[in-house]
Amino acid sequence: MTSEDKQEIHAVIGQLLKSDDVRQMKEYIQHGNVTTYRHVVNVVKLAYIMDEKLGAKSDRKVLLTAALLHDFYGYDWHEKPLNDLHGYRHPHRAAKRAKDIFDVDEKVLAAIETHMWPFTLTKLPRSREAWIVCMADKMASLSETLWMRDK
Repeated sequence: MTSEDKQEIHAVIGQLLKSDDVRQMKEYIQHGNVTTYRHVVNVVKLAYIMDEKLGAKSDRKVLLTAALLHDFYGYDWHEKPLNDLHGYRHPHRAAKRAKDIFDVDEKVLAAIETHMWPFTLTKLPRSREAWIVCMADKMASLSETLWMRDK
């Protein structure tokens, strides 16, 4: 990733990255010992790279905002009871919280709501941005679970 790529990402979501609500994700573990914040930043970078390599020409604001907020549910999912069904319910929780706090648009909400497909069978991604976020999330999750360690 070039410095120009990082500058473009920062231009689009820099204000969100500075938000205390987003930074709160540093307090929660997502996969292995990788924080939720690190995970969503990994998804942002992967989504950006995938969009570039695929020539998808996505709406970068939608793509990067959804990538950053796709796991913006605001709690440590490891502490929830097993019957809470976090895997099924967290996309809706993240979308609701993103709408309430940042007033994101419907395309961003749709990408957040569908990022767990195929686990959530009825929530099929319907835009190129949603598909890219969904795939980037799967790639980041696998990498974090098997190989990565937060520093």
